[in-house]
This record gives sequence, structure tokens and C-alpha cells, in this order.
Amino acid sequence: MSRKRRMFDIDIPAEDAAEGADFPAGKVDQRRGPMAAAINETVASSRDRAQIEAQIRQENDALAQEHVRLKRAGLITDLIALDLIDTQKLIRDRRPVADFELAELVSSIREVGLSNPIRVEPGADGRYELIQGYRRLSAYRQLLEETGDTEAWGRIPAGIAARGDALDNLYRRMVDENLVRKDISFAEMAQLAVHYAMDPLTAETDADKAVALLFKSAGYQKRSYIRNFIPLVERLGETLLYPQEIPRALGLALAQRLTEVPGLAAAIKTELKGWDTRSIVDELGVLRRYAGEGEVTPAGKPSTPAAPTPSTARAKTTFQLRRPQGNAKCTAANGRLEIRLPRDFSSVDRRKLEAAVAAMLDQIE
Repeated sequence: MSRKRRMFDIDIPAEDAAEGADFPAGKVDQRRGPMAAAINETVASSRDRAQIEAQIRQENDALAQEHVRLKRAGLITDLIALDLIDTQKLIRDRRPVADFELAELVSSIREVGLSNPIRVEPGADGRYELIQGYRRLSAYRQLLEETGDTEAWGRIPAGIAARGDALDNLYRRMVDENLVRKDISFAEMAQLAVHYAMDPLTAETDADKAVALLFKSAGYQKRSYIRNFIPLVERLGETLLYPQEIPRALGLALAQRLTEVPGLAAAIKTELKGWDTRSIVDELGVLRRYAGEGEVTPAGKPSTPAAPTPSTARAKTTFQLRRPQGNAKCTAANGRLEIRLPRDFSSVDRRKLEAAVAAMLDQIE
């Protein structure tokens, strides 16, 4: 007995039939399974990740090259602790002389901050060597000493230069930076040339020739004046308290006298020795007499200078007072009371000024 095959009618929805209409005759619609889809997504993700990583590497390389360029130019700036900065690479005049302009700089930094960072070079053991900005660094150290505020004044903005810059170039930059100061004296410029010649790491040992190397941007006449101040600086530099106050005419006359008169430097040193309380006026007065600007003999030659007597020349009292504008340097002598402070007293109302001076005089009667 034969079995009959059962037939079933299957109704296929029209939308499903339409989906299969694109397949050629005799082909089967092979749908991707979950594993194939995951593999395909992983490959696409890896390809995208590789492209992103390559792009990041290119950006990092470009940033690294830019960092090196900026570092070589000294344009990378950071806040560096004051106690990590050394000042030995360039010879400077570090004697404790009066610097009234430094008080003005301290006041300006205290009020508006530092507008121009110093410049340092990486040294050994995480330290730095100063190559530009000695007065700015000194101002920060003074502010730290006065206030004790390490948060505000314990670190200073500094441009970090790459190592290996030629020492001659560093000296030249230091000189050019000082030339910008309108108040820099010929004695200070001569001192820079002397220090350059003294530095064992520089090739030039002649201070006169050092002027030509350091002051290329200065005019011929100015370089000539600087050279004329060199004998004065070499023979009296360690004796004078106020070399920056010596006028050009006095310096030139005194330098010539030092060259012409044997023993003149020794006489000046003897007179100024131990006279630590002298004022600017006192020191310049002594130098003028030895330069021949004092009394003149009938023969037309300057008389031999006489040393000041203790009762008239050295009976002085000096002290300093801390004020909001800076340190007030006070000098009391016979017939004179002098106060030096970086402030324009002419701007004070006259009646107020008179009352203040009268009150002060009443207090010391």
C-alpha cells in the first residue's frame, strides 16, 4: 500500500518575497552569523585605531620638535625656586653697594609683578645657572627676605635656555640688556669689560679689546668713554661704594690723573679706607679733589689733597628704614640730614611736607 505524500501550502508575505528578489536564480541568501559580524567589526576597529595612533605619533613628533625649537630660543618658561638658581657662570659685580634703582624695581614687582622673566640654563643635580636677569633675581630675593612669603616670592618666572650657548654670546646678551637701562653709568660698563677679561673661560684677557667685543651695538664715542673709565675701575673698583654715581667728566679726568700721577690710587684708597658711612656726596667730593677739581695752586697745578678730619668728614650716622616705596637710606652729618627714597617728594603738598619736616625736627630737638 503506497503512502500518499502530504502537500502543505505556505503563504510567503509579500515583503519577504521582495527581499529575496535581488538574489540570482540558484543562489541562496547566506546571512552573516554573529561571529562573522564580530570579526568584521574588530578588523574595522583595529584599522581605525592604527590610523588614530599614527596621527597621534605625528602630532607628538611635531610637538617635540616645537618644544626643542622653543627651548633653544629660551622661550620655555617655568616657575623656579630661588634656592635652585646659581649665579656663577658670568662674572658680575656683587659687592653690596647702594642700588637705589633696585628699590624701585622691588616696588614695581611688588605692585604689578614681573613683566620680563629671567633666563636660566639647566645645570647639574636639578639646579639652574642664571644667564640673564641678575637685578630681577635680586629683587625677588629681597622680597622673599622682607615678607617671608614663599608662595608669592619663593619662585620666579624663568625662561629655560638650552645648554651649550657660547659664553661670549651670554656676555654680549648681558651687556645689551644693561645698555637698555638709561641709568647705566660708564663705570658700570667698564666694570663689565674688566670682568669679561678676568673670566678664565673667555679668550680675551685685555679689557680694552673686550669693549669692542661686548659693546658692538654702542657708538664709537661711547666705547671710547668706556675704555677711558677702565683704569679707574681697575685701580679703585674695590674701594668705591658708588662707582655708578661718577659723572662722565669726573671719571675721565680722574682716569687721566690716575695714569699720570704715581701713587694717586693708593692715596685715594688710604683716604676712603674704613669710611663705610660715607655718602655719595662724600665719595664724589674726594674723587673731585684728587681729579684736580678742588683748590688750585698759583702755578696752575692742583694742590695736594688733604684727608678729611674725623670731626668734619667722618662723624656721620647712616641707617635704613623700610617704607612701602622701598628702603629709605638716611644719612645724618654735621649740618646735613639726607633721606633717599625712590619717591617724588615734589609731588607732596608743600604745607604737608613742611608740617612733616617740622614735626621731625621737633622730635629730635
